[in-house]
Amino acid sequence: MARGGACHVVVFLLLCAAFPAVWSDGSDHKYKVGDPVPLYANKVGPFHNPSETYRYFDLPFCSTGELKDKSEALGEVLNGDRLVSAPYKLDFLVDREAEVICKKKLSKKDVAEFRRAVAKDYYFQMYYDDLPIWGFLGKVDKEGSGDPSEYKYYLFKHLHFEIFYNKDRVIEINARTDPNALVDLTEDKEVDVEFMYSAKWKETHVPFEKRMDKYSKSSSLPRHLEIHWFSIINSCVTVLLLTGFLATILMRVLKNDFVKYAHDEEAADDQEETGWKYIHGDVFRFPKYKSLFAACLGSGTQLFTLATFIFLLALVGVFYPYNRGALFTALVVIYALTSGIAGYTAASFYCQLEGTNWVRNLLLTGALFCGPLFLTFCFLNTVAIAYHATAALPFGTIVVIFLIWALVTSPLLVLGGIAGKNSKAEFQAPVRTTKYPREIPPLPWYRATLPQMAMAGFLPFSAIYIELYYIFASVWGHRIYTIYSILFIVFIILLIVTAFITVALTYFQLAAEDHEWWWRSFLCGGSTGLFIYGYCLYYYYARSDMSGFMQTSFFFGYMACICYAFFLMLGAVGFRASLFFVRHIYRSIKCE
Repeated sequence: MARGGACHVVVFLLLCAAFPAVWSDGSDHKYKVGDPVPLYANKVGPFHNPSETYRYFDLPFCSTGELKDKSEALGEVLNGDRLVSAPYKLDFLVDREAEVICKKKLSKKDVAEFRRAVAKDYYFQMYYDDLPIWGFLGKVDKEGSGDPSEYKYYLFKHLHFEIFYNKDRVIEINARTDPNALVDLTEDKEVDVEFMYSAKWKETHVPFEKRMDKYSKSSSLPRHLEIHWFSIINSCVTVLLLTGFLATILMRVLKNDFVKYAHDEEAADDQEETGWKYIHGDVFRFPKYKSLFAACLGSGTQLFTLATFIFLLALVGVFYPYNRGALFTALVVIYALTSGIAGYTAASFYCQLEGTNWVRNLLLTGALFCGPLFLTFCFLNTVAIAYHATAALPFGTIVVIFLIWALVTSPLLVLGGIAGKNSKAEFQAPVRTTKYPREIPPLPWYRATLPQMAMAGFLPFSAIYIELYYIFASVWGHRIYTIYSILFIVFIILLIVTAFITVALTYFQLAAEDHEWWWRSFLCGGSTGLFIYGYCLYYYYARSDMSGFMQTSFFFGYMACICYAFFLMLGAVGFRASLFFVRHIYRSIKCE
């Protein structure tokens, strides 16, 4: 029964991720004159703190009748959306002029709440027939004064809706506030307010299928596209020059090595070996902490698969602007369904490394990424609950996520692990490993792990840092990002550069007769994740206006999880590339 239930949950969530139109309520409705069109108030919050959002009616707006919450998909809830019926009636093709919603006497407490919201640049968000509406709650009049105690605070009380239609469909909606209809909130005193709205319908020839293009175009304006393409060309030139330079050096050095070693074999047998051939008996000696190493490789491979699937969905147009929660739904579902890959990769590699306790290895693989993510979520959800923010997940959603983990992620992880253990694959080492390890000669400081990680992470990071700004402005701001094709090219460049720089550093490490390359190649590959977290610090303090404990903890908490995911994913890529290279060069020479 549990297995069947899990299947139903997964199938439903997959439908949500792959076919957003199925659960975008009302977006495909045709209307007749006078038909009610669904309008939902979503949330309010400080404009510069995207994670800090509250329910619309947490502020003392007047509501008409009973409030009805809209049922939401998993991704919408994870996105912090809490849709509730709005007090405005915008029936199809019915114009309204200065219609009063309600008259309300604001108490001193209400006035203080609104004043605090206006001072923090609060915005509101609504959805009309699944089209987003934004606007600010009020304005601060500074009157040229630098003293905050002399500022005047005003609340907008009249909203003008301009709605465009094509035959029987809603195409576009704009909301603007009347700058003359203001309520003075400066003093702590009771105020009488008349909340009003107007609606004006206009015909347009834009087809229904293209109504979301308006939001996509904002990120593909010529100015932005020029910057994106400049960043791509800059990255490509940098990458080609550096990889070409490294490739030339490596090929020349390797060719000389092969010639030299071939010549040495023809010369006297008692001549001592040097360089990377000298350590052929140690280079395939299994690493320390092999259970942890296999778990890192398994998790990294799963996250790489997850990223690939997300890009495929993005490129086919699933994540169009304001498709509420589609990305979160896709992340949860695909992560759950790819856990078998983590189990298979980790258990298979662990058994190749002659590990015996594969069950413990499997538990470690399951907890390696989910563990830190779960602890971060617990802390941040507690913070959101304390703030009464919409980012706090309801108990029901937490239960759904737990069930997905218990009924889908864990069983698939175990099945993958059993398949990996039974694959009976042997580690393909082209040379024999000696019984006792050779001593590693003393090396200069710059050949230690940390300096090598710094060198390895800088080059891939330099290829992506321009694009990072746009991604951060989209995730931690209100900019829309839709140019997934460019992002995919940047991702490919990132993988190529990571693989190449890790291979180069592995060669130089082996040439220095240091045979402990396994962990080093993984750490060097993943070090770009640390550079991205360093960029987070720069973005927070230099490029954004975020503030407050909640927003700061959300930003650094969830970015730590994302950067950790990049560390594992790129570490796996770096190690795989190095393993391929090391096998290739030792297969090309004759060793005793």
